Amino acid sequence: MSLRYDEVAEILKIIDSSSCDELIVETGDMKLVVRRNAAPNYIAPVAERAVPAAPAAVVPQPVRAGQPATVRKTSGQMEVTAPMVGTFYRSPSPDAPPFVEIGTVVRPGQPLCIIEVMKLFTTINSEFDGRVTQIGAEVGDLVEYGRTLFVIEPV
Repeated sequence: MSLRYDEVAEILKIIDSSSCDELIVETGDMKLVVRRNAAPNYIAPVAERAVPAAPAAVVPQPVRAGQPATVRKTSGQMEVTAPMVGTFYRSPSPDAPPFVEIGTVVRPGQPLCIIEVMKLFTTINSEFDGRVTQIGAEVGDLVEYGRTLFVIEPV
């Protein structure tokens, strides 16, 4: 599989608008390395590169494929769903308290959780006024696009 020009351009736009300093995308036949303020960016066929494998990164919290929690939304309640695939975190750091708990009253724009994708952290904010009644993922769960993360009832 190789990347098309428009896919590479989209990746560069995302990196440019983030605080990410390096991104490496590797498929079976190519490797794309994007670095900010470092060595030049390049795309090289796998057979031509002689890049040693990077050591495994230390992950502060276990990443696991989470079983979707049983979330039951009743009439009038709203769902906050995962806008992307990634690792679910309830707090900004392992030693910080969670953004919200069951029973927390939230306002639009208030942080609910973070989803990490390839060391890029995206804060998921509430779109609704209401009270959190259910949390559909555990810390470290691998969540899929569209998975219900929170159920909020109007107050």
